[in-house]
Amino acid sequence: MSNIKLGVEVISAHGLFNTDKQNSCSPFVELKFDNQIFRTTTKPNDPNPVWHESFYFAVSDPSFLSTRTLEAHVYSYQDGTDAKPFLGKVRVNGTSFVPHSEAAPFNYPLEKRSVFSRARGELGLRVFITEDPSITPSLPTQVLESPPRAYYIPSPRQEPVTNSIITTAGDERRELKTPKTRTFYNVPNQQQQQPMVMNYGMQEMRAAAPLPPRVVQVNAPSDFSVKETSPFLGGGQIIGGRVVRGTQRPSSGTYDLVEEMRFLFVRVVKARDLPDRDLSGSLDPYVEVKIGNFKGVTRHLDKNSDPEWNQVFAFAKENLQSNVVEIVVKDKDLVLDDYVGTVRFDLHEVRSRVPPDSPLAPEWYRLENKRGEKKKAEIMLAVWEGTQADEAFGDAVFSDSLTSSDSSDIISANLRSKVYHSPRLWYLRVKILEAQDVIIVSDKSRLPEAFVRIQIGNQMLKTRVSQRSFHPTWNQEFMFVVAEPFEEHLVLSVEDHSAANRDEPVGKAVIPLSAIERRNDDRTFRSRWFHLEDSISDAMDEDKAKRVKFATRIHVAAVLEGGYHVFDESTYYSSDLRPTARPLWKQAIGVLELGILNANGLHPVKSRDGKGTSDTYVVAKYGHKWVRSRTVINSLSPKYNEQYTWEVFDPATVLTICVFDNGHFSAGNGSRDQTIGKVRIRLSTLQTGRVYTNAYPLLVLTPSGLKKRGELQLAVRFTCTSVSNMMMKYTKPLLPKMHYIQPLSVNLQEMLRVQALNIIVARLGRSEPPLRREVVEYMTDAKTHLFSMRRSKANFYRFTAVFSGVMSMWKWMGEVCSWRTPVTTALVHVLYTMLVMFPEMILPTVFLYMAVIGLWNYRFKPRFPPHMDTKLSYAESVNADELDEEFDIFPTIKAPDIVKMRYDRLRIVAGKIQTVVGDIAAQGERVQALLSWRDPRATAIFVTFCFIIAMILYITPFKLFALLSGYYFMRHPKLRHRIPSAPLNFFRRLPAMTDSML
Repeated sequence: MSNIKLGVEVISAHGLFNTDKQNSCSPFVELKFDNQIFRTTTKPNDPNPVWHESFYFAVSDPSFLSTRTLEAHVYSYQDGTDAKPFLGKVRVNGTSFVPHSEAAPFNYPLEKRSVFSRARGELGLRVFITEDPSITPSLPTQVLESPPRAYYIPSPRQEPVTNSIITTAGDERRELKTPKTRTFYNVPNQQQQQPMVMNYGMQEMRAAAPLPPRVVQVNAPSDFSVKETSPFLGGGQIIGGRVVRGTQRPSSGTYDLVEEMRFLFVRVVKARDLPDRDLSGSLDPYVEVKIGNFKGVTRHLDKNSDPEWNQVFAFAKENLQSNVVEIVVKDKDLVLDDYVGTVRFDLHEVRSRVPPDSPLAPEWYRLENKRGEKKKAEIMLAVWEGTQADEAFGDAVFSDSLTSSDSSDIISANLRSKVYHSPRLWYLRVKILEAQDVIIVSDKSRLPEAFVRIQIGNQMLKTRVSQRSFHPTWNQEFMFVVAEPFEEHLVLSVEDHSAANRDEPVGKAVIPLSAIERRNDDRTFRSRWFHLEDSISDAMDEDKAKRVKFATRIHVAAVLEGGYHVFDESTYYSSDLRPTARPLWKQAIGVLELGILNANGLHPVKSRDGKGTSDTYVVAKYGHKWVRSRTVINSLSPKYNEQYTWEVFDPATVLTICVFDNGHFSAGNGSRDQTIGKVRIRLSTLQTGRVYTNAYPLLVLTPSGLKKRGELQLAVRFTCTSVSNMMMKYTKPLLPKMHYIQPLSVNLQEMLRVQALNIIVARLGRSEPPLRREVVEYMTDAKTHLFSMRRSKANFYRFTAVFSGVMSMWKWMGEVCSWRTPVTTALVHVLYTMLVMFPEMILPTVFLYMAVIGLWNYRFKPRFPPHMDTKLSYAESVNADELDEEFDIFPTIKAPDIVKMRYDRLRIVAGKIQTVVGDIAAQGERVQALLSWRDPRATAIFVTFCFIIAMILYITPFKLFALLSGYYFMRHPKLRHRIPSAPLNFFRRLPAMTDSML
C-alpha cells in the first residue's frame, strides 16, 4: 500500500473584505477535495491572518487525480449566528499538483462565488504530493472551537438523516430539513484520537472509521496558465490592476511598478600616498569591500601609488550579515597579497539618500593598520543607503552577483544591467543599368560576357551575365540593408565570365553610403556614371578618378529608402512599425512601463559546488530599445525589481521578455546563454492605466518535450497620452505607405529581414556587456520560417477552428431543414419571411445581432493578456521524432535512413494536400465549363435553362421567388429524396481539366 497523500499548507491571507461593524473580519478557510473538507482555525478580527496549518487528503481514485479540483473557500465567523459571510474562493486544478520537493508557496487571488458576491485579497497556499511515511492521513478529534478545524466525508455505511417538520399557517405549508450528516476529521498534533461524527442540526456525535490511504500518480503535468498576483509595489499593493487604498507608500521617483529594495552603496574612488614596497617600488593596489560573507573586489592597478578605481558596490539590506562594512586596501602579490590598510563604517551611522537628492560627495579617509593606528595613506570613499532609483544602481556590482573568483572588469560588465539601442536600418535600392567600354585586358578583341557583383559588408549579390558586347546592359534592381552610422561602402565589381568556373575582374567602383541620396517617397531618383579602377584603393581615390577622362564606366542608380519599415523580427511579433526616416514619425500615443519583479521555481541549469543553480538575467525588447537586467548569481528564485519605460507609437505591437542563463560563468568561455523561457505581451490587449501583475510560466520546447522552467513575475502598465490619436491608429494602415505604393515581395522581405538581423547581431555583440547571437535570435524568432511538423499541425488546427463557426452554422441549418426541432424550424420560417418581406431590415438585424453578441461576451473578457497556449501550439501531444526534426539544423546532419523516413512522411502529407487542392480546382473548373462549350450538351442545357429562368424571374416578383426558394430549401424531410438533386447531378457531370493532367 502506497503512502502518497495530497498535502495543503494554508499559509496566510491578506487584503480580505471587511464584514463586521468593527471594519474587520474573523476569517477561516474551508478546503474541499474529493468529498473531503478541512477547516482551519479562526483568526478573530484579523483581515491579514497567518495560519501555517497543514492538511493531508486521501485520494479516492488516483487515476483521476488530474481531473480533480482543490477548492479553498474563505469565510468569516460571526459569533452568535449560524451565518458565515463569504470572503472569496480559490480553485486549484489537479494538473498543477507537484511533488513536495518542487512545491512553492503561491498567492492565489480570491474569486467571487457569483456575480453578486464580493471578494478581494489573496490566499497563500502550498499544494503538494508527498510519500513521506512519517506523515499519516489526518485523524479526527473532537472540535472545541467554532467553526471547527476539520474535514468531512459522507460515511459509506450511513444514510443522510433528514427530519421533516410540517408546519401549517392558514394555507401555507413548508418542509424543514436538517442538514446532512457529515463526518469531520481533525489533524492530530502528537497523539491519535477517535473519529467523531457531527450533525450540526442535532449536535449528535458518534464514531466513524477513517479512510484508508490510496495511491496517487505524482507525474501530473505542470500548470501552464498565467496567474494573477497582488504584490506590494512602490506605489502600494496591486489588486485587480489598481492600487488598494490604505497601502500607498512613498515611492522612490518613478519606480512604482517594482518592490522597493534597499541597498548599501559603497563607491571606491581613489587612493593617495600609498606606501612603496621594500625593494620592488610602487604597489599593485586593489580594494576589498567586505560585509559579513559578501566581498567585492576592485581591479588591481600595476605600479601605482595614487590609483583611481571609481567602482561602486551594492549590498542588499535584507541579506546583510554584519553591522560593520570594511574597506581593505591590499597589494597584489604572486604569492600572498600584502595588507596595506583598512577603513571601517558602522552601518547605524550610514546616511540615507533618496533621489532627487544630489549624489553623495566622496570623502578622504585615512587608512588604519592592523593595530588600529592611523597611517598617512588615504582613500576616497562614499557610503550611503539607497534604492534601485539611485543613479549608481546601473553601474554597481551587486552582492547577489558577486562571484568567489574576482570582480574584474570583464566579469563585472557581464553582471550589470544595461540598455541597448538597435541601429537605425535603411533599405538601399541599387539599380545596375549599363556599362561602357568594357575591355578585357588579356584579349582585347574578344567580346566580354560581363556581370556586376554588388557587395556591402557581408551582403553580396550579382547580376545576370549579359550578352557578348563591349557595352553590356542589365537594368536589374537589388535591395540591401545598411545601418547608421554608415561604416561600409558600396563596392561594384564588373567581371567577365570567361569560362565555366572562371571569372576575370574588369574593374571596381566604390560608392560611400553617405554620398547616396535619400528619399522618403516614391519620387524618381537620379543615376550616375562611375569610373572603374583596378583596385578598391584606387577606386576610393577621388583625385585619381577626376583625372581619368577615358575609361570603363558603369551606370548606376542608388537611393536610401526612408519610407519603408525595415523588419528585423517576425512580422507577427513586431514591436515597431515606424518608417526609417525620422520626419515621417508620428507623435507617440502613450508610454509602456515594465517592472521585472522576480522569478520563482527556476530549474537548475548548471552545477556549482555539487548543487544545481542558475545565473539568470532578463532581456526585454520593444522597438529599437533593448534592456537587460543584472545577472543574479547562484539563485533559483532571483529578485530583479528593475523598471523600464518605452514610448508607444502603435498599439498593434508586441513586447517580448525572455529569461536566459548567463553562460559567461559556465565551464569554458564558449558556453552559450541557455534559454529559460519567453513572454510576449501584445499592447492592444492591455487596458490603459491598469497595472497588470501576473506570474507567467516560462515554457521552453526542447528535443525531449515541453518543459516549464519556472515562473516570471512582471508588472506592466500601458498609459495612453492621447485617446483620440490611439483610436485613429485603428483606421490607419499598419505599415508605412511605401509598402503599399511600391510593395516588396514576400521572399525579398524575408531575405532582407535575415540581413537586418545579422547587422543587429553584429552591432549588439560589440556592446559591453554584449548581447550574444543566441539571445538576439531567440528574442526575434529568427528561425520561425523553418519547417516544423508540429507547427504545421498547429496551423491546420487553427485553420479548422476559424471555420468551425461556419461549419456549426451549416450543421444547425441542416437540423432546421430536417425539422429535428419543429419549433425552431417554424421560428426560422417566420424570421426568413420577415427578412424577405422587409429586406431593409437585413443589415440592421445582422449588425444588431453582432453588437448584442459583443456586449454579451464582455462578461467573459480576458482578465490578463494571453500567453503561450500549449494546446494551440500542439506542444503537449507532439512526438519525439517530430521534435528532433524541428530542432535539426539546416541543412540536416542526420543519418540517411532518418532523412529518408522523414522525407517519405513529408511526401504523404504533401500528397494529401495535393489531392485537396486538386479537388478544389476541379470544382472551379466545372463552374467555368458551364459556358465554355467543352461539353456541348451540358452547355446547351444550361443556356436554355438560363433563358427560361430569366423569363420566369421577369414576370415573377423577386420577393415571391426568394420566399419560395427558401421554403423549398427548408422543406420537410417527407418531401425530400435520398438521391442527389438534379442540379447537383448536372454539376457533377461537368468536365474538369483533370482529364488533361499527365
